Amino acid sequence: MFSNENLKIPHSAVSVRNVHKTYPGGVEALRGVSLELPAGKITALVGRSGCGKTTLLNLCGAMDFPTSGEVEIAGLVTTRLGDAALTGLRRNKIGFIFQFFQLLPTLSALENIELPLLLAGAKNIRVTARERLDWVGLPEKADALPYQLSGGQMQRVAIARALVHNPAILVADEPTGNLDTTSGDLVLRLIRRAADEFGAAVVMATHSAEAAAIADVRVQMRDGRIEQLT
Repeated sequence: MFSNENLKIPHSAVSVRNVHKTYPGGVEALRGVSLELPAGKITALVGRSGCGKTTLLNLCGAMDFPTSGEVEIAGLVTTRLGDAALTGLRRNKIGFIFQFFQLLPTLSALENIELPLLLAGAKNIRVTARERLDWVGLPEKADALPYQLSGGQMQRVAIARALVHNPAILVADEPTGNLDTTSGDLVLRLIRRAADEFGAAVVMATHSAEAAAIADVRVQMRDGRIEQLT
């Protein structure tokens, strides 16, 4: 079994240090995991259901917290932050891509992309959102509602939304799990570009061999531990 003791990669955007996570009832989801997520690189978390990859992904996105150990995101240890600081961290430093897109059904594609900027009180919201919609190749869909888009188009809008505030970390949960092969390949190319062009540290949980293949680092998990890193 691969030992992840003292695993260090320079210039990390996320540092996971000897993390344990135990849920009510005594279920141990993570058992002493340490990992560094470098800026501009894609890290894929792979393994069968129940191995701990979704829990680790949630910790890297400050959506959950370790029972012991530390997760440091953009220089901030998540368990030391109050609610307002956590909200600011998620809003300003982290972008999220979900398997089922999570677009608001009553907002247009462009309005969905604008939403994170509105919540952050940013300027030039419409211009920035249009730039991201162009970046994912859907400028003609600005006024379309989610139900008028294909699954692949909805995921591309979701990627534009995740990147609209130039996040340091991009968290992707099975980003191709609900897509056909052609749409999935396009989404993976965009995720690769997000790391290369925006310099985001991408962490992606996936069952897909095609998705794992685009990663710079593949983390094989088993029973709450890192079994192998390639």
